[in-house]
Amino acid sequence: QVQLVESGGDLVQPGGSLRLSCAASGSIFSIRALAWYRQAPGKQRELVASITSGDTTNYADSVKGRFTVSRDNAKNMVYLQMNSLKPEDTAVYYCNANVLLRSDGPTFSYWGQGTQVTVSS
Repeated sequence: QVQLVESGGDLVQPGGSLRLSCAASGSIFSIRALAWYRQAPGKQRELVASITSGDTTNYADSVKGRFTVSRDNAKNMVYLQMNSLKPEDTAVYYCNANVLLRSDGPTFSYWGQGTQVTVSS
């Protein structure tokens, strides 16, 4: 079993910053792609940012230049640095990991429970 636990969500004023963290634990051989998604009330879950095992990153147009995704492979962690936050960034943020449980196995996708980010004055 693999568990993902997010942290760092909070209430922040517009223009502020937050750093989200996601820790993966369990029977992990290696982690391939990691990603952050978000879901606002009444909206579909959307991809915010992703990072491959080779550190190639991808961002939603709405967060480019403001958010930065990074990973620490030694700690099985992924981070999302969010700057210049806007009210429209308000959502529950979810961590997603594509995990190899053994060297010759398929990858499995796991989700965290989410962390609330609220941007409001």
